[in-house]
Amino acid sequence: MKAAILDDAFRPLVRERRPTPRDGGGRAVLDAVLEFAGDLRKESLRRFGSAPVAAGVAVPGIVDSEEGLVRYAANLGWRDLPLRRLLAERLDGVPVALGHDVRTGGLAEGRLGAGSGADRFFFVALGTGISGAIGIDGRVEPGAHSGAGEIGHLVVRPDGPACGCGQRGCLEAVASASAVGRDWADAGGGPGA
Repeated sequence: MKAAILDDAFRPLVRERRPTPRDGGGRAVLDAVLEFAGDLRKESLRRFGSAPVAAGVAVPGIVDSEEGLVRYAANLGWRDLPLRRLLAERLDGVPVALGHDVRTGGLAEGRLGAGSGADRFFFVALGTGISGAIGIDGRVEPGAHSGAGEIGHLVVRPDGPACGCGQRGCLEAVASASAVGRDWADAGGGPGA
């Protein structure tokens, strides 16, 4: 998990990282996210004398930004989680924006990076999973059911390794950074490789 406290010009004042809990399932992950947000609020009060006036969170999976729900996040163990509401409660009612991690990254890349000035682009992120963002005319398309760009759970090897979503042979089960690391460790590279 990565987070920052930003100033009015969106410059980072504080940056922090914490590991995502691997044990304990979706509840442990949620508790860690809420604790992290609460700790950053306290840090802002301590260091700057005021709490943040808003918060934004970007998470993987099928994210309904309008409703503030994480519909399904296989790697986090979440289904129909009202994350925006839970974070707003933890942060004493400040407005919270909820977005999909890769669509949010794609939006930034489209506005500030390689996609800047392009009317169409496709952004792909490889990490624990694999996902993409479709940029069209200065915005990132969420899709009819908030799943545009969710290419990680396309089955590319039907008899392949098990995926966190319950299928076998998904693209991210064979080609994500996690999958490559796992395969390298299995091939003799060792668990820390």
